Amino acid sequence: MILIADSGSTKTHWCLLTASGQRSEFKTEGINPFFLTQEQIKQNVSDQLLPQMGQLLWVGSVRHIFFYGAGCTPEKSPVVHDALKAVFRHAEVEVYSDMMGAARALLQHSEGVACILGTGSNSCLYDGEKFVKNVPALGFILGDEGSGAVLGKRLVADLLKNQLSEELKEQFLKEYNLTQADIIDRVYRQPFPNRFLASLSKFCADHIDNVMIHELVYYHFEDFVKRILKQYPPVPVGFVGSIAYYYKDILEKVMRNNYMQLATIVQSPMEGLVEYHKNDAQPTM
Repeated sequence: MILIADSGSTKTHWCLLTASGQRSEFKTEGINPFFLTQEQIKQNVSDQLLPQMGQLLWVGSVRHIFFYGAGCTPEKSPVVHDALKAVFRHAEVEVYSDMMGAARALLQHSEGVACILGTGSNSCLYDGEKFVKNVPALGFILGDEGSGAVLGKRLVADLLKNQLSEELKEQFLKEYNLTQADIIDRVYRQPFPNRFLASLSKFCADHIDNVMIHELVYYHFEDFVKRILKQYPPVPVGFVGSIAYYYKDILEKVMRNNYMQLATIVQSPMEGLVEYHKNDAQPTM
């Protein structure tokens, strides 16, 4: 059997796939080698994944692991590789970036642009096998257009600077039980401000029928198209991630209005990754 992982900084989605096509899926905390050491990753897998998998291991042994994760740059991938090898000693382990996972899931072996719009954002031009071009994401301070963190940042900034209605501002502060001082503290003094800001973006989804919120989200995606997508050639564009998925009606409209070819929008890359790797689960002679 093979084990496929799609990991962000917050959570990891695992899928155990047998030669007969049987699937078992699990969730654990996120694994990002920029924030976790090799030993911490090993502990994460041992404490959280193995207990869930234990009763299923009688089906066979894991012989191949395909791990796709945030932070899995060429410099950091060995940290994840070695941690997984320490747990699954007899498995072949391959570690790729979450961007490669998105490209394979969305486009399989076809040319196109793959985009991740979740807590952060990223994109690449994919030729069916490898990356051809990447417009740097640069994180939520310098970039990350289209992401949940930037959407949350824009929402909070507009609310606190009175660019949206007083009613919306009061509703937001009440719903999240926040003050302006709380927000400043979480953004500038606490760890993972990107996660905090992304969590606030849910307010937009809950109030998307408000004209001002709808316009804010529309121009959020418009910014992504103009600053990122227009640097790529006119090929099909696929999106993966919670922000793309939950605001897909607006994203589709922005794509149409900018004459962009939309391939697909999915919440998770796992279905596409299973399709991409299903032949790897076949027994070898």
